Amino acid sequence: MQSFRDKLDDLLNYTFIADKRIISVFESMTSPIPQAEALFSHVLNSQHIWVKRMQYEPQEYERFQHHSVSNFRQIQAENASLLRYCLDTYPLETRVSYANSQGEEFTDAVGDILFHVINHSTYHRAQIASIFRKGGYQPPVTDYIFMKREGLL
Repeated sequence: MQSFRDKLDDLLNYTFIADKRIISVFESMTSPIPQAEALFSHVLNSQHIWVKRMQYEPQEYERFQHHSVSNFRQIQAENASLLRYCLDTYPLETRVSYANSQGEEFTDAVGDILFHVINHSTYHRAQIASIFRKGGYQPPVTDYIFMKREGLL
């Protein structure tokens, strides 16, 4: 049985691959879909914000800040590196105190925060896939089990 840390490592890898697949669709588009771009910008911003909370550093992005498609890969790579750093550096039970976007104070464990980031990203990627379909674009396969079967995880 995998440890929680090993499962988080697996799920972070899944998140990174799925994000890159979404970005590839954005990069191939002949006409943009602003709603999908805004939602994926939010995914990237949220990953960044949670990392900065764990590091007790000021965030560089706002929750709903828009990024251009041309910046998606760079931001995703930075987020992946920082999330990996958090998993590899901080004990999962370490408590992190922070204020949310409404100024409310909370304290949560690093492991729970990392799981939340993974889950939040998956939720919004599914919404983006639906928007892609409605816009006439084929969404990528981002199912965890398919990536596992392909030996990517």
